[in-house]
Amino acid sequence: MPYFLALDAGGTKTECWIGDEERVLGRAATGTVKLMNVSEEVATQRLHEVIKAAAENAGVRLDGVKCTCMGIAGVSIEAVRQWANDSVRKLVPGEFLLHGDEAIALDAAFRGGPGVLAISGTGSYIAGRCSDGTYVTAGGWGPVVGDEGAGSWIGLNAIRAAFKAYDRGKKTLLLDRICSAWDLRSVGELIAKANANRRPDFAALTLTVAECAAEGDEVAREVLRQAGRDLGEQVELVMIKMQACGCAIGDSRRVAFTGSVISHLVEVREAMRTYLHARHPDLQIAEQAVEPLEGAMWLARGGATS
Repeated sequence: MPYFLALDAGGTKTECWIGDEERVLGRAATGTVKLMNVSEEVATQRLHEVIKAAAENAGVRLDGVKCTCMGIAGVSIEAVRQWANDSVRKLVPGEFLLHGDEAIALDAAFRGGPGVLAISGTGSYIAGRCSDGTYVTAGGWGPVVGDEGAGSWIGLNAIRAAFKAYDRGKKTLLLDRICSAWDLRSVGELIAKANANRRPDFAALTLTVAECAAEGDEVAREVLRQAGRDLGEQVELVMIKMQACGCAIGDSRRVAFTGSVISHLVEVREAMRTYLHARHPDLQIAEQAVEPLEGAMWLARGGATS
């Protein structure tokens, strides 16, 4: 019986599924293997461990794998492609397919068809695909110059909003809660940390902001709503770009989403949905987040050629 391996190597974590032609038999997860975040040695070790763990959980041998499909951030970089190819092939036989993480998520949502995908986790990225295979994108420029609506953006802009509220004498939970989350003793320490030469992990504050919003903090709620509106604007930009390059109007009328922020934070997701529906009432927006590994598994099983 042939087996199929699916890998999703994102900026925060790496997940692996192994299955047969119909079922997922085993799953495993580990930390990121992104070469910008960890060394090649650590990345290779993690990748091999997660593959072996998925196979062990499934009770199958890796020499029975017919095809592996891996989605990875940074696939346009030659060094990333070479590392992924070499690392997987050392462990797993059979065909190897390598795609960007947005491509496997698009296939999870649309099974090779057209549509627009909003990704919002630690970072953000919008990808659209036309019926003829043309790709159109927006965002994805990283936490310093982009990533609107993502965890890194939310954390940084929550600090900015908290200080604006402080200057205006407006009450907010954010300053105290952010200091607590970062184990800081004063606002002065927060200022120093936020402005340090070594950029802090702003994305780690996302849960803190969400908790404040859930307690009714209007400053925190507005940060999350703006995150959703920013994502909506970028989705709309991709829709416009798709039509400008000759795609059929219907190609851009289906929208899916994935990523930890937009999947789990209702305030962000509904703000994006409200923004888009107000401007495009006929838009079909998915009710649930897509699981990128479903796209990788579909591709590994030959979905793109069947």
